[in-house]
Amino acid sequence: MASGERAVADGDVLRLLRTGTAAEHDDVERTLDLLDPALTRERLARTLDLMHGFWRSAEAGLDRWAADCADDAEGVDWPRRRRAGLFADDLRALSTPASARAPELSPVAGTDEALGRMYVLEGSTLGGVFIDRHLAGLPELSGVRVRAFSPYGSETGAMWAAFRRATRARVAAGGEPTAMLASARSTFTALADWCRPAAVQDVPA
Repeated sequence: MASGERAVADGDVLRLLRTGTAAEHDDVERTLDLLDPALTRERLARTLDLMHGFWRSAEAGLDRWAADCADDAEGVDWPRRRRAGLFADDLRALSTPASARAPELSPVAGTDEALGRMYVLEGSTLGGVFIDRHLAGLPELSGVRVRAFSPYGSETGAMWAAFRRATRARVAAGGEPTAMLASARSTFTALADWCRPAAVQDVPA
């Protein structure tokens, strides 16, 4: 039995999501490479602009889901988790205008797909804590305070724990883990593909 199938059998949807998206998650981290010691202000601005466009599209789909499934959206505290505006604020802090570019993402078919998409968006706040610390130590970014990577501050752990509880409760009530996984994988893939223009290009030896 594959690890994803074992996770479903064990009823551990979070383990399914973590193991089932490992390759796609790694692709996003390699593409963004925001812990690069040589990260420049210019590349950070390019990356933030692309992420702003992605979050706008991702959140638009989730807003449409929330309008149709208001109780489910309230249960996961969706309005508090929106971050596109923070990316726009960060671009202003870098004196960089936000572009109108945004990807076309698949519609969010229901709550299972919404939670799969949110797994990607919310999970990024965990790594965002380390990104914030890294950016704070880069001389080129001295005096610049970005907020979108770690929007919850000291509440990061609590917000992630609340999302985990809501996701597990959904499965316990009859939600479909494989639909969550498919949505999470497609979200990771779309994020990596959209942000690839900001990646560091390999230089031939």
